[in-house]
Amino acid sequence: MEQMILTSLEDIRVYSDPYRLQIMNTFINMDRPATVKEIADELGEVPAKVHYHVKKLEKVGLLKLVSTKNIKGIIAKYYLPFDGEIQIKHADAELPVKKMIISESQNLINNIFEQKKAKFLEFVGTSEKPFGQLADLTLYMTMEESEGLLKKIREMCAPFEEKRDDLAKYDFFVSLAKGPGKVSEIEEQDNEPS
Repeated sequence: MEQMILTSLEDIRVYSDPYRLQIMNTFINMDRPATVKEIADELGEVPAKVHYHVKKLEKVGLLKLVSTKNIKGIIAKYYLPFDGEIQIKHADAELPVKKMIISESQNLINNIFEQKKAKFLEFVGTSEKPFGQLADLTLYMTMEESEGLLKKIREMCAPFEEKRDDLAKYDFFVSLAKGPGKVSEIEEQDNEPS
């Protein structure tokens, strides 16, 4: 799987913007190269507004121009979204920049959670036969094991990522975050006298 690492504050801001995330999701849901006009129509927006944000996403590499087509004298540009893992890193940043990156990362996570929550509630609420499952688990593993788990989940999901007309669409979202300390350190803190 291809990987993109966003390191500059500007790139992180471009990626974490809620409206741009919505544009990216619309491109992903199109499941084919699409024009700004098509995306604007899907979002119920004017193409000029979407075009501005598409240019920002393209500059960062989150959207890629894949073809053009002359339609009645107008050049239609077709874009595809980045198809891979996106990471945010900035190890050498000074404290104020690190705080800004953390803030933008938190905004991004909140936006993704809110979009997935809304989609889950929409699917469950509008389906003739509602189906939705949630799992809330606490897992104990090493960093290497957590990376291996995510890799296995991606591998298991890969056969189901191809869109076909005869299949139902399921939205799948996974979140894995390491808590502070090791289990033994946390147990020691819990057992300390108050």
